[in-house]
Amino acid sequence: MKSFNKILIANRGEIAVRIIKSAKKLGIATVAIYSEVDSDSYHVRIADESYCIGQQELSETYLNIEKIIGVAKKSGSDAIHPGYGFLSESPLLVAACEDAGIIFIGPNTNAITLMGNKIEARKFVKETGVPMTEGITGDPDTLLKNAHTIKFPILVKAAAGGGGKGMRIVIDPKDLADVLESTAREAKNYFGDGTIYIEKYIEEPRHIEFQVIGDNFGNVIHLFERECTIQRRYQKIIEESPSPTLTPEVRMAMGKAAVDIAKGVGYNSVGTIEFLVDKDLNYYFLEMNTRIQVEHPVTEMVTGVDLVEEQILVAANNKLRLAQEDIAQNGHAIESRIYAEDPSNNFLPSPGDISLLVFPVGENIRIDTSIDKATTIQSFFDPMISKLIVWGKTRDEAIELSIQALKNYIIHGIKTNITYLINVLEHSAFTTNKLSTKFCDEHTDDILHRIHKSKDEIDIRIPLSALSLFTLNETNNAQEKSIWTEIGYWRSIMNLGFKINDTDEELLLEKVEDRSYHFRYNNTKFSAFLIEKNKDFITFSIDDELITSYISSDKQGNFELSIYGSLLSMKRNDLLANGDGMYEDSDNQEGSLFAPMPGKVIKVNVSEGDKVKRGSILLVVEAMKMENNIVASHDAVVEKITVKEGDMVDTDMQLVVLEDLEE
Repeated sequence: MKSFNKILIANRGEIAVRIIKSAKKLGIATVAIYSEVDSDSYHVRIADESYCIGQQELSETYLNIEKIIGVAKKSGSDAIHPGYGFLSESPLLVAACEDAGIIFIGPNTNAITLMGNKIEARKFVKETGVPMTEGITGDPDTLLKNAHTIKFPILVKAAAGGGGKGMRIVIDPKDLADVLESTAREAKNYFGDGTIYIEKYIEEPRHIEFQVIGDNFGNVIHLFERECTIQRRYQKIIEESPSPTLTPEVRMAMGKAAVDIAKGVGYNSVGTIEFLVDKDLNYYFLEMNTRIQVEHPVTEMVTGVDLVEEQILVAANNKLRLAQEDIAQNGHAIESRIYAEDPSNNFLPSPGDISLLVFPVGENIRIDTSIDKATTIQSFFDPMISKLIVWGKTRDEAIELSIQALKNYIIHGIKTNITYLINVLEHSAFTTNKLSTKFCDEHTDDILHRIHKSKDEIDIRIPLSALSLFTLNETNNAQEKSIWTEIGYWRSIMNLGFKINDTDEELLLEKVEDRSYHFRYNNTKFSAFLIEKNKDFITFSIDDELITSYISSDKQGNFELSIYGSLLSMKRNDLLANGDGMYEDSDNQEGSLFAPMPGKVIKVNVSEGDKVKRGSILLVVEAMKMENNIVASHDAVVEKITVKEGDMVDTDMQLVVLEDLEE
């Protein structure tokens, strides 16, 4: 069997880690590249070699073909694996590899060029007879002029798009001009190609994709389907296999269509054919992704095939080791994507410092991650930080295991979507498979209400006892000294003061007997029995109920507690914080606008002296591959603009000062 001596991974994060693991299994040495902000990243530490290729700008690092080829030559790498995103579907990287005598672990240039451009791909697939939606191509003026020939709603899409980027739905024709402009700009920024097109939007669709793999000898097989219907802003967040929607007949027809398309383009690597499926199980070709997919682990879990390993072996010019009849679906797998984002704040990206990280463990639980310790999540990259994949004998079993694993997936210090994912999986529409790609749009308000309700329904004695036992038994952390240890226990009853989710509470500690703590809350007595405590978790019981809580704190004396899958913010009012004390938020100044998160200014729409209306978009800040509009809070005059396009900004940086209009 042919193989490689050394592979360079032209990527970062969890996919780089994933590739390194499969390469090592094959006995292949690995080379990592990294930007300065990634110098201590997980993928850098586990690679055999690593090379810094710049500071932070993507154009100077992970998108810089010349530097990547240079490192490949310097390190003696005989192949490059691009992962997904970045340069994974760039024919320019393929050409550069060919010129340098380096193998590109991916499909041939023709397949990338043809299927990477959604317009050309549609033309090709139409000739195969595979169904697809109506569409119009052309420049923005042509699209605006002819859009009326397709019944609204429609989708505006980037020709070179992918990963949920460069795609917007338009319901009202009067919004089309603005959407064409913003989508073209996003397409240019992310894919280097501002070409866009429009197509009919299928209402209440399912998103179902087929995994394919081909070799250099004309062999192509599929490894069945993944259902990716649960999406937020066209970005998948939960994927599963097999699809609970397809009948055996439709599955067979879609699998054949996927293989026919892949064979037609001479496909010779791992790839995915994506379809939309309507409520009557009619399917329509959507696009082909000529790379490994984020959600590939669910296919691996149900088929037992290491897709990255097969991809590497095919690139080394081996014939496929598998035939179609060798592939079967066994059990059910679900993947949940963990994002650094705040669901309660319109899913705003949430970069920052992680203070506590604990992975769930157990049989049939897999974690693909970009981090292996508490670290800083940068604003320069996609907000996805890891994936939780579980396997069960049935869909119901996989759902239940996913929920339990997510409840034991602990991230403190930044906002994440973990609790949101738990509530999606528990939602009756998900468990009964009454889904469409509109699920998040239709149910997010209800899910957020459930999250808040779940917090409110937690017996208040539990978090109060958890933090009391945790801090009263803290002996190694000078930060967590209470007033009582400073002045001595001169009273027989300790009055412990708390702030929990902005509400003040009191708990009286009346007596301690060995590990039993006797409390009084609102004139009601109860006892908590301490079972175990370490630096970041505590286990205790109340009324014979066993409770485990993960706890972390910051320098200002603020605590985060994970209990029953909910995340609570707390503070001990009688703790002496070690540090500079409380800080004052600066974003409450009337008439001033601050960045909602660290990011980059990509557009300034106003000038000093301009009059603006409430809701007017003043600037656009890009963070974690998402555009965020900075809007005027009221009718005003722009007094000062402190930034320009291209500037990096932080949350404490004032961007615009507005002056009230004179009456």
